[in-house]
Amino acid sequence: MSSINENTGLPHYVRFRDLRAAGIVDNWQQLFRLIEDYGFPSGQLLSPNVRAWDRDAVRQWLASRPSERKIVNPPRKQREHEAA
Repeated sequence: MSSINENTGLPHYVRFRDLRAAGIVDNWQQLFRLIEDYGFPSGQLLSPNVRAWDRDAVRQWLASRPSERKIVNPPRKQREHEAA
């Protein structure tokens, strides 16, 4: 997937505030944890204090994530005659 807008030829980037508004992260610590532990795109440093993420890379990462919490069935209790 290309991050280039076909109309303008310019890349689409999102900033931290966009990630927070989309409900992806709540704070910078969480974002750093996603990058280090879960393969979230590290983004591009545009200036010393400005980091941005390619919108399509973020979408691809989201699409690769599980959509639901895995259900783990508790162990079955052994019947009395099986335990003996």
